[in-house]
Amino acid sequence: MRVAVLGAGAIGAYVGASLCRSGVDVHLIARGAHLAALRAHGVRVLSPRGDFSAHPHATDDPAEVGPVDYVFLGLKAHSYATAGPLLAPLLGDGTALVAGQNGIPWWYFHKLPGPYEGRRIEAVDPNGATSAVMAPDRAIGCVVYPATVIAAPGVIQHLEGTRFSIGEPDGTVSKRCLEFSEAMVAGGLKCPVEPRLRDDIWIKLMGNVSFNPISALTRATMAEICESAGTRRVVEQMMEETLDIAARVGSTPEISIQKRLDGAQRVGHHKTSMLQDLEAGKEMELDAVVAAVVEMADITGAPAPTLRTVYAATDLLAKKMRG
Repeated sequence: MRVAVLGAGAIGAYVGASLCRSGVDVHLIARGAHLAALRAHGVRVLSPRGDFSAHPHATDDPAEVGPVDYVFLGLKAHSYATAGPLLAPLLGDGTALVAGQNGIPWWYFHKLPGPYEGRRIEAVDPNGATSAVMAPDRAIGCVVYPATVIAAPGVIQHLEGTRFSIGEPDGTVSKRCLEFSEAMVAGGLKCPVEPRLRDDIWIKLMGNVSFNPISALTRATMAEICESAGTRRVVEQMMEETLDIAARVGSTPEISIQKRLDGAQRVGHHKTSMLQDLEAGKEMELDAVVAAVVEMADITGAPAPTLRTVYAATDLLAKKMRG
């Protein structure tokens, strides 16, 4: 099996190193000082489960790699539409794209039976730009649960979690999903193939759609948001509205809002990815995590007043950042 990791950052390099341990032919695509370290020393993973190193091929030129069986997308979702030049050399006739993104994926309504089947979500597929470079038929959905950070170039600090849930948009348990899952498990990860992967998407999204923008607006950690009665109630309202939208598109995530809040509070004084991006002057992952949910509220006729209000404020913040 040949796997390319496009965007071998904290999660991508962790996946690549794990797959390399299972004997997969892995190619990491990265840049800058991180790439230089990967080339010189491979990937070093520091983990409470045990440290390990792996030495996959690393490059900034996908043409060196050529067509592979799977591309694991470690890019932020807002980079997908412009990733065509990097992605094209990696694609063969049967190449699958394992999209390890946060939020609503561009393929969400692809092969989803019901009134919205085939509908495009502009926030994540503007004018079809993402679908043009990433055909939905290639997509394998992936919900990423682990927390990792780049501790230093080439060094990945694994904080918690090993589960990467995957699934086909049409809900089948396909040979390609089973093959990828088997390789991930052999590398020490959990990788269940979920026929109802969209339920997993909504479970993770309940937290991301609420804590991420609130943290960007307040500069607060997850624990601080939970400990303040006012912001905790805002998060509860956003989660309630998110579950309403999920139900309108046929998903029924089996998790309570209280359990989701308790889990977030246990994480402690952790800065969300959106707050980290804000503080680093990077583009926030707003379109897939919040804008797409608000667009789905429009599509389904859901009121979602709190989601709309928080999105409006965070969108203005993002525009001010861009100048």
